[in-house]
Amino acid sequence: MDKKRGRPRNTAAKNAILNASYDLLLEMGFGAVTVEKIAEQAQVSKATIYKWWPNKAAVVMDGYLFAASSRLPMPDTGSVKEDLLIHAGNLALFLSSREGKVITELIGEGQFDAGLAEAYRSRYFSPRRQEGRQLLERGVARGELKATLDIESCIDLIYGPIFYRLLLTGDTLSEGFIQTLVIMALEGIRA
Repeated sequence: MDKKRGRPRNTAAKNAILNASYDLLLEMGFGAVTVEKIAEQAQVSKATIYKWWPNKAAVVMDGYLFAASSRLPMPDTGSVKEDLLIHAGNLALFLSSREGKVITELIGEGQFDAGLAEAYRSRYFSPRRQEGRQLLERGVARGELKATLDIESCIDLIYGPIFYRLLLTGDTLSEGFIQTLVIMALEGIRA
């Protein structure tokens, strides 16, 4: 019985920590967020946070992903073109939002914080790459794409320009840009 009573508290405490870290991230930016501030806002001890996360970067990334994951669903329309348009379009829309702009800050901070860089690579970018890989593998399996497709290069081909615009040029991530990008990429990789 004691075990069952402890689980909801653990879940409630974790959710409070994740929500607090996300709220503070949006409000203050990564640099100003501290484990102390997260603990205070979540009404838990710092020890509770460190029980589940090794550092500030990990808890902030998990809080960010906890809040943002519902905004990037995996499409499966039966068409690789439609799936890529939806997936890349949702990503561009998200990255253009206030929540998405946090990624640029995290990438910038990650240049000076190896823990944060590892956290956003493993917790944010790797799962996005895996989703892109799944979309392309389904396209290969259905015969829509070349069987010899270099999937990793195709992920970079399709999603790289989105981050190029986001991080370097500042150009808009419009629906038209995404459509052009996906259609041009598909011209080269179709079966």
